[in-house]
Amino acid sequence: MVDRLAELRRRLPPQARLLAVSKGHPAERLRVAAALGQRSFGESRLQEAIPKQEALADLPDLDWHFIGRLQANKARGVLRHFSTIHSVDSLELAERLARIAAEEGLQPAIFLQVKLRPDPGKTGLSAEQLRAIWPRVQALPALRPVGLMTIAPLDLALELRGGLFAECAALAAELGLGELSMGMSGDWPEAVAAGSTWVRIGSGLFGPKGCQR
Repeated sequence: MVDRLAELRRRLPPQARLLAVSKGHPAERLRVAAALGQRSFGESRLQEAIPKQEALADLPDLDWHFIGRLQANKARGVLRHFSTIHSVDSLELAERLARIAAEEGLQPAIFLQVKLRPDPGKTGLSAEQLRAIWPRVQALPALRPVGLMTIAPLDLALELRGGLFAECAALAAELGLGELSMGMSGDWPEAVAAGSTWVRIGSGLFGPKGCQR
């Protein structure tokens, strides 16, 4: 992990931050990454994340991001344990988060998830849907919409992903949003070239699940 983290830091430009996707990796591995200076971690399952957060409670400056599909019945728990949510994929979910955040006295940062290419395995708003709901999202109390998140379909050729990421960046600029959560272990250079400010990297940092190096 030491070499992989050093290489990522060497290659990432200043505007792109590393979100270490720690789902599937034990708290001990996160502690090693934290000792190397990594502070932002991404989890996708609340029930997996909470024990890790408790095990790492002596590191109070860790920055926890929720990156998985968010079920409505998990909204309160996610809000209590994560400061940033990357997967808000509907107005209904945004409204629910806003109501609960207000009740809890929280102000989470949210990324709106967009789906700009056909992909049956992913949820997300089309560009047209996002434009239609954007005024209502902006008016919601307690939420801080900071950017857009998108995931390239698995079957989309690598040479075509840059165009997808550039389209997402243009949409964010149109809405006045400054953050972009784009790019994973296999395509983060293309995402960064298009302006990504957060790259979500799991195996490219931690190695395959079960790897201890």
